[in-house]
Formats: sequence, structure tokens, C-alpha cells
Amino acid sequence: MSKLGGPPRTTRHRRQGLYDAQCCAVDGRLPPWNSLCRELPLEPQRLTNTRLPTLVFKTSVDASKYVAVAIAELIRRNNARGKPTVLGLATGATPVGLYAELVRMHREEGLDFSRVITFNLDEYYPMSPTDPHSYHEFMRVHLFEHVNIPRENVHIPDGNIPLERVESYCREYEQLIREAGGIDIQVLGIGRTGHIAFNEPGSPRSSRTRLVTLDPLTRHDAAQAFFGEENVPARALTMGVGTILDARKIFIIAFGERKASIVQRACEELPTEAVTASFLQEHHDATFILDEPAASKLSARLRPWELGSIHWTDSLIRQAVIWLSLKVRKGLLQLDDDDFRENGLFELLREYGPAQDLGERVFQDRLSTLVTHPAGRDSKTILVFSPHPDDDVISMGGTMIRLVEQGHKVHVAYMTSGNIAVFDYDALRFVDFVESYNREFGISPSQTTQLANQIRQSLQLKEPGQPDCREVLEIKRLIRETEARAAALVCGIPPEQLEFMNLKFYQTGKREKLPVQPEDYDAIMGLLQRLKPAQIYVAGEESDPHGTHRVCADAIYTCVRKLWQQGQQFEVWLYRGAWEEWEPHEIDRAVPISPADLERKKLAIFRHQSQKDRAMFPGGSDRREFWQRAEERNKSTAATYDALGLPEFFALEGFVRWRG
Repeated sequence: MSKLGGPPRTTRHRRQGLYDAQCCAVDGRLPPWNSLCRELPLEPQRLTNTRLPTLVFKTSVDASKYVAVAIAELIRRNNARGKPTVLGLATGATPVGLYAELVRMHREEGLDFSRVITFNLDEYYPMSPTDPHSYHEFMRVHLFEHVNIPRENVHIPDGNIPLERVESYCREYEQLIREAGGIDIQVLGIGRTGHIAFNEPGSPRSSRTRLVTLDPLTRHDAAQAFFGEENVPARALTMGVGTILDARKIFIIAFGERKASIVQRACEELPTEAVTASFLQEHHDATFILDEPAASKLSARLRPWELGSIHWTDSLIRQAVIWLSLKVRKGLLQLDDDDFRENGLFELLREYGPAQDLGERVFQDRLSTLVTHPAGRDSKTILVFSPHPDDDVISMGGTMIRLVEQGHKVHVAYMTSGNIAVFDYDALRFVDFVESYNREFGISPSQTTQLANQIRQSLQLKEPGQPDCREVLEIKRLIRETEARAAALVCGIPPEQLEFMNLKFYQTGKREKLPVQPEDYDAIMGLLQRLKPAQIYVAGEESDPHGTHRVCADAIYTCVRKLWQQGQQFEVWLYRGAWEEWEPHEIDRAVPISPADLERKKLAIFRHQSQKDRAMFPGGSDRREFWQRAEERNKSTAATYDALGLPEFFALEGFVRWRG
């Protein structure tokens, strides 16, 4: 391992060198991180320290394909023998990619589902099968209408069953599973309470199919689909834990940071009724299928050096030294050999020490991430992709302000309308304003009143959670667009540099979206080819409760790879902030935000009035407004850098560079 040049900086020097080119990069280029050893990507990674087999995939797409292949192989094998294949199926956002891959296999590879028998885990109660929120409808849209499973082979709990018949109906459902020969492969998700199906905390291991009362956290998480927690049914029919454990093979799937904490409990702690997913540890063939964000709090990812000898990569060394610095509350340049020995890092010290070298190396590396001119000094075209009309200012408003002030031409592309996140009362308020405005100035008052009454009636007759009519969706779209223009102006970006893409996959009026459409890829490609940006910024938020951030990012990555192959070059930077923040060892660039710029950023967020005070989809358990989350996270990132002994700033926005 080669030494980096130059003596370590003292605390006084590092604070005086705030904008020194030796201390902070100013030309937009990252100094190279000297290689400590070659990175060895493992996909999937098999974790050895968990209490049940656990596979970690780079992306949720890879994970979904893995499970789909396993299911397809079993179907083909059983079809060849003339045997049925019995599948236990889950609903929710997690298995959507799995079902899409199975549909693709049916269409493109001829995968035959004619002998498949399915049993779904659960259904809300009461719930009509034709209700857009029912799991009958979910399965129809995402799987059943696209493959050749005979209708008589499909079994989903009936949320319409009379209450007095529920107990006998549940016994009959169990009997149907037994008559089918039992479930061959059971697909599960995991809720943030640790539930599998709707087996909430306290469900016994021996429980069978039954009617249950939903946990408040489960209802809160479902609120986004029902357009309000008050619309979520309080009960559900569900297979029991014992029913699930009877399956011959189980895949339990989790994606995103929001699931990381409960995944850790289910994988690494003893089985308990408090986390019903933990009972899977007792199954003979159950496997956790995770993407990297969902695995982020497992010991093998969080502190792998505590589990024995490991292959030290650049990123792991950085992660370990930063963890140690924060744990012992010393700056990176203050660490000594005893700190490493006393905290389980003797192997790292022996192979790459002494402590002074390790501390200085990581200090210089983190120092290079501090960039006061994120696009360099020469004027460039910058393109910020914002999945919804407020993600740009929430997550990187301070950087946008800095880029504009430094003479760069910043464009913002709002990929979706975000119209389903506008409350009805906001739509009515704008209808009232337009009607009054047109009446005041004599602009088609009779036509305006007729349309206004039509819209009021539509909203009045709408059932809770029912999608809006086209006119209301258009009004809500216009609300989000005008808010985005106002917020961009606060950052110094004029309306002519805003792109409202309104991608087709989002235009369902419901939380459930279409797959990315060919027109959507064309729109992204066309924008990149027209603007030819030097940098693009993409939402790297995996905890977005809609899943829209992940969908938008994947679509952009697909287009970027094609353009890179064609020779068009630009940097790609990922931002976070609405739900999660990058960890200090992950950050490739940290942009300083002054107190004045943070206030401007908050003002820009305030311009999104329909999302202020109470957002339709706040996500997770963080009930704070988005401006509060952004302010705290930006200040917290700066405080962490300061604790590491790095230059002290008021606030920092962190970014990770995407290299494909």
C-alpha cells in the first residue's frame, strides 16, 4: 500500500484551509483513491453469519430474476412429469418485478402455467374482489391476466365472506391447500413490523388461516395505496405462520433501506413472536432474498470485520476507519494503534497500519470529496432529473443554487406529474380560485361554472381511495407544475429551463403504475441528446414509498448506458435526502451549503404548498415535513464530517457517483 504525500493537517490548518485547493477539490474532478486492493464484486453475495440462508443482490431486478428462474425451473420440471406446481403468492410492491419476469418468460420463452395452482397469502377484510385495492385485482393486473393459469386453479382469500362464515371459510382454505398437495414454493414479503402475510407481532408459530386485526404501523404503510390511513381496512384474512411453514420451499424477499432494520432482526436474532418472519429460521428450506439497501444493517455489511477474517477492499477499509473514528469520538488523524486493537480491527492494523497511515489515508480521501465547485469553473449544462416535482429541491436544492450562482445552466426534468399526491381539498381550492378569477374578469363565466360544478360533483361522489377522474388529475398536475416553477425560481432557474416530462408509466391515476413504456425511454434519450449535459443528477433514493424513484432511476440508467456506448459522455451523480441519506463512507462528493443557501433551499421546498404541513405520502415512520428532514440531514452530514476532523461547514449535501 503506497503512502500518500504530505503531512497530516492539524485542526487549525484544516479549518483555515476551508477553500484551499489542497484541501477541497474545486474543478469538479475527484482525486483518485489509491487502490489498497482489487475490488471483487460478488453477485449474489451469500452471507454466512445469518440464522437462515441469505442472498444479497446488487439490485432488486437481479433478485427478482433469481426467484423467477427458480420458480420457472420447478414449473418446467413438473410439467415434464405431468405434475402440478403449487405456488404461494404475495402482493405489494416487492413481488411486482418477480411477476413481470414470469410474464416475460411466458411470452418470450413459452413458460407454460397451465398446470400451476396458486394460493395467495391474504386479503383485506372487508374487501370486494373488484375493488381496485383488493389483492384479487392486484394479482389480475400483475400476473393472472398475462399468463395461462386456469381460473379454477387460482385461490385468493375472499374478503366478501360474511363474518359468521369466516371461521369455516378459513378451514376450507386450509383444506384446499392440502388437497392440492401442499405449497411447493411460497413467496413472501416482510412488513416493517416483521410480519409475513398479515401475521402481525404476537402471532403464534402454529397459527393457521384466520381473520386478524392489522397493526397500526401496517395500516400506516398501506395508507399510500388507499390515499389516507383512515381508508385502510382494520382487518384482513391471512394464512397463518404454521400454514406458511408447511411450504416445501420459501423465498422471503425484501428491497430498500426501509426494510433494513426488520431484516436484521429477522435474520440475526432468535425466533420470536414479536417478529413473525424470524420463525422462518426453523424452516428446512427458507432463503432471504435481498437487494443491497435491504441488507445494509446486517452485520456482514455493517461491520463485517467483527465476523472474522475478511478480504479488505478500498471501500471496507474506508468504512471501518470511519466507523472507528465515530465510535471512539476521535478525528481520523487522532486515531492510534490501541483504538484499532481494542475495537476488533487488529487485522486491519496489522495488514495496512500503522494507525497514522490508515487515519491519514481516509482523511485525505474524505477531504477530496469536499467540492466547492461541483461542476468546475467553466460554464456547463447541468440536468437534474426529479422523479416528482419536489425531489430536486428537497434533496439537492443547495447544490442547484450553487451551480446557478457559479454560472452553469441548470435544467430540471420532472419525470412524473406527482398528481396522485395532491389532496382533494387543494384541487377544490384551485377550482374555486379559477372560477372566481374568471368571473371577476369576465372570462367564460358560464362555461367555467359548469366545469367547476362537474369537478365538485366528481370529488363529492368519489369513494375513499377511488382514482380521480381525468379533469381532477389534470388540475392536480397543474398544481404540482406551478409549484415546481415557483420553487425553481427561488433557486434561480427560469421556467424555460424546466422540462415536465409526464412519463406515461405514471399516468394511471392510481398508486400502482405501469412498467416503463417505450415512449418513456424515448423521452429520456431525446432529452439527453438534445441538452448534451456535462453532468446529470439522479434520485438514488431506495426508500421512496411509491417505488417511482427506483423506476425512474432504472430507466435513466438504461438510457445512459446506451448513450455512453454511442460516445456521448457525461457524469452521473446520485442524490438522496427525502427519506434516507448517504452514509459518510459512501459519499463521493459533499457540496458545502451556507446558512443563507440552506434558508433559500427551505423556501424552495415551501413553494410546494400541496406537500407542506401534511404530505399525501410521507413515507416510513418519519412524520416530519420534508424541509425539516432536509435541514436536519444536511446539518447532520456536516456534523459527521466535522467529527471526523474534516473542515467544518454549516451543512453539506452528499452525492454518490454512478459509474454504470
